[in-house]
Amino acid sequence: MTQNIAFNQEWVPSACTLPTAEQPLRVAEFDALFADAVQALARPERTRLRLELTFSPEHAARAAELAARENGCCSFFSFTLTIADGGLTLEVAVPQEQVEVLDALQARAGAASGSV
Repeated sequence: MTQNIAFNQEWVPSACTLPTAEQPLRVAEFDALFADAVQALARPERTRLRLELTFSPEHAARAAELAARENGCCSFFSFTLTIADGGLTLEVAVPQEQVEVLDALQARAGAASGSV
């Protein structure tokens, strides 16, 4: 499945230290993960997004690796990957001042996965 979702600067906060040229590539990596693995989205709190992923070792590895790299340039993100009872969940939390970034992330995840 090929997704063509426009790059949107709301997704990339000013606090991001990833070089500008690499930002669209990172966004594309997230879009691919969202399209391949996201089954459902939930927003239990304004500052927290829960992504239910298709359970597989590949998806777990991709999510963990991508979360670790993203935390390296946008340290305000808090990622929690949970593997339990045959399920795979990625939770993303941000401080209140970064809620707009989480809103944009949720919109991209929903669009890429069809879970809008």
